[in-house]
Amino acid sequence: MDLRTERIESLKVGAIGGFAFCLADIVARLANAQIPIDLDSLPRFAGIEGLIGGAIALSSGFLFGVTYRYIVRSDDNSHLRDGAVLAFGLVRGLAPIAAQSTLALDWGSSIVFGVESLLCYLIARLALDLAFHNQWVQPMK
Repeated sequence: MDLRTERIESLKVGAIGGFAFCLADIVARLANAQIPIDLDSLPRFAGIEGLIGGAIALSSGFLFGVTYRYIVRSDDNSHLRDGAVLAFGLVRGLAPIAAQSTLALDWGSSIVFGVESLLCYLIARLALDLAFHNQWVQPMK
């Protein structure tokens, strides 16, 4: 493939990763919300906080997708695939811990966020693997 085609494939893979990650993140946020969603928790979904969270999720998934395409190439190595999910999930999951004082750290919600991060990246990976398998997009050669 030429350089232009490779870039288009990377954009398509990034879009799939971003979309899948964003959907998984929305489900995770809804699972953490009080059901029924009360007016106090509504800004997390509809306000500026929701928009920022959605943009972060979309960009995280997009970058994961593009990087995942380069990591797995045309290999069938499950360790590479698992390692990509683990690396991205750990970085996202541990970032809030690094940003907070250990004295004020809420370990319970930090662990939940870390597990959610891993699951969101796993869902993005599964969507990308499905897209590669069905040849909707092409991995790097």
